[in-house]
Amino acid sequence: MKNLIGEALPRLEDPVLLRGEGRYTDDVNEPNQAYACMVRSSHAHGVIRGIDIQEAKTMPGVLAIYTAQDLAAYGPHKCMLDFKQRDGSPMKRPVRKSLASDKVRFVGDPVACVIAETYLQAKDAAEAVELDIEPLPAVALASDAAKPGAPQLYDDVPGNVQLDFLWGDPAKVADGFSKAAHVTKLSLRNTRVVVAAMEPRAGLCKFDGDRWTLTVPGQGVWAQKLQLADILGVTPDKVRVLTWNVGGSFGMKGPIYPEYVCLAHGARALGRPVKWTDERSGSFLSDHHGRDHEITGELALDKDGKFLALRMTGYGNVGAYLSNVAPQPPSMNLVRNACGVYRIPLFEVSTKVCFTNTSPVSAYRGAGRPEANMYIERLIDEAAREMGIDRFELRRRNHVTPAEIPFKNRADMTVDSGDFGTVFEKALQAGDVKNFPRRREEAKKRGRLRGLGVDSYMEVTAPPNKEMGGIEFDGDKHITFITGTLDYGQGHASPMAQVLASRLGVPFESISLQQNDSDRLVFGAGTGGSRTAMMSGGAAVQAAELVIKKGKELAGEFLETSPSDIEFADGKFRVAGTDRSISLLDLAVKKPKALDVSHVTEVIPSAFPNGCHVCEVEIDPETGEVEVVRYSSVNDFGTILNPLMVEGQLHGGVVQGLGQVFMESARYNEDAQLVTGSFMDYALPRSPDFPAPITWQSHPVPATTNPLGAKGCGEAGCAGALTSVMNAVVDALSNVGITRFDMPATPERVWQAIHSKRS
Repeated sequence: MKNLIGEALPRLEDPVLLRGEGRYTDDVNEPNQAYACMVRSSHAHGVIRGIDIQEAKTMPGVLAIYTAQDLAAYGPHKCMLDFKQRDGSPMKRPVRKSLASDKVRFVGDPVACVIAETYLQAKDAAEAVELDIEPLPAVALASDAAKPGAPQLYDDVPGNVQLDFLWGDPAKVADGFSKAAHVTKLSLRNTRVVVAAMEPRAGLCKFDGDRWTLTVPGQGVWAQKLQLADILGVTPDKVRVLTWNVGGSFGMKGPIYPEYVCLAHGARALGRPVKWTDERSGSFLSDHHGRDHEITGELALDKDGKFLALRMTGYGNVGAYLSNVAPQPPSMNLVRNACGVYRIPLFEVSTKVCFTNTSPVSAYRGAGRPEANMYIERLIDEAAREMGIDRFELRRRNHVTPAEIPFKNRADMTVDSGDFGTVFEKALQAGDVKNFPRRREEAKKRGRLRGLGVDSYMEVTAPPNKEMGGIEFDGDKHITFITGTLDYGQGHASPMAQVLASRLGVPFESISLQQNDSDRLVFGAGTGGSRTAMMSGGAAVQAAELVIKKGKELAGEFLETSPSDIEFADGKFRVAGTDRSISLLDLAVKKPKALDVSHVTEVIPSAFPNGCHVCEVEIDPETGEVEVVRYSSVNDFGTILNPLMVEGQLHGGVVQGLGQVFMESARYNEDAQLVTGSFMDYALPRSPDFPAPITWQSHPVPATTNPLGAKGCGEAGCAGALTSVMNAVVDALSNVGITRFDMPATPERVWQAIHSKRS
């Protein structure tokens, strides 16, 4: 059997998408459907004194207007995590219903849903709904929310602290710091970002008298089915979720949002399908945002530059409501990823996760992994500068070596594989670091400030979980692979087909992928945390083994011999030592459904993708403009299923990291009004912004914890770029004596920093 794993085969989805034949949620329609439009608060914080819907109800085409009272029978939106406070008590879980009833807590908070015959009629009526809201003081920054006297969002959440998180032994860490020859301390801001997926959120729900069918973009239909059923108070079999093509998500589209509950209620109450598609202005407010941390990092070192202890304290912003994974990035994902590729004897994370009057914050490409890597890598660069040690040498002295692997770090994670030192040296070579001083001098002659930054990163993929791997044979020699992850732009069809074609010896073209229908699944953990290659790939391997086992039994019957005499190779079952055989696909035709498999794996552990990115920038001191002039990386993603798609994922992650560093920053004013609420004020990276080629190399050390040895790559580009670019910017600014600078590195802020220093 030809092994297709590692081949750069094209994405099977692309011809359809490039011809404009993709099917997104807004492309789906049902006969006699109605249209919904949400009524949202324009106040960041306030008491709801009244909602006047009388005039709006009489407007043309209006079928219904729902407020919180109409949805009172439904359950709350729940966070799927359960962390403990530092004192051992449960984290705070204030109840969030789909529509606000007593208070509004952010600009964009939904308070009513209007349903009409057309969308424009629904929108006109929504604008006629009169809200009587008594404004209250608001707070937008997590550190401000935790201050005494700050506006309180919830009566049962004192000080707005949703989670007072602690990891490690503060006394032991303090003792480690007391013995240090040098301590470096940096306060770092990881800015808030608007996800701004290409496709806005949308939904279409119908009710057939006994069961709901929700068509919606997401990251896994199984989890959304369970979430919606839980909110509606019905058993999961009463809900079906369908997802077609998805125009990006990055973590944001994973949960059930309030709008979808309104659609489900309307579909049942009206006896008609109800459709809703957000506008971009609504997306800026109602989609979950990402990042938004304020962290102070401290690194203790001995006189030789060996790390003794690492401490991180600060604040994470979860916005106005607790979304599905909101507390994770500034708490456990900070713990799991901050140690990175380094040997750190003592480690403490002490953070306060706070509610604010801002859009809810949840997972965004990396969900705490890029942030954690940025904190430790920025500290290392600063420590090297302060101690007069070469920044590359300082990293070398503290890398975990292959001889120490498997290595249990202070996050209680056992790193099963990796060759961090070799990856690091290869990256320095790929980036031609040795000749950087010459390039810096040449730039100086042109009046430019040139800087180089590195990021020796490691991240932990999604938490351990199971995954479904189903295989069905059609009568026309076609195979369908069924799994509970979901492709929302990554390109799952080709690599999954490569795995199965390699294991079963069938044509690559004969395999299709089914992920979009919850009725076809028996389990699904969804896509997120760079998990698909390990989880769905592992499920495919195990399901193929079960098919072969079944096939030997059936082939023994067909070939009239004992199954123990049957061998399988090159897609055929053969009687050992003879030329008597039957192909797998022919056997499937002769024995319909007999070879089908519905399999769920045991729990598959997390993996540890890692690498080193090297970036060079040039700054024009007269304008503050920063240009990325070189970018290279070497990465260990374990077994690579398809290098073409890995490169695409890496490029996308790098550009998102660059975007956050240079231009993306969601900002609120003192009244917690979003002042970057459109693309007029919030910039996204475009191709001309980054003309330098993004080059990459692979140094794979296969994982030992999943059948394929894969490690995941979907978020690693962000982890590498966020830090290497910021380190490069600070290195360039050091030419004029600036050694501390925080994102975003917009031309205005860079120019101000340079000219403030000069003056």
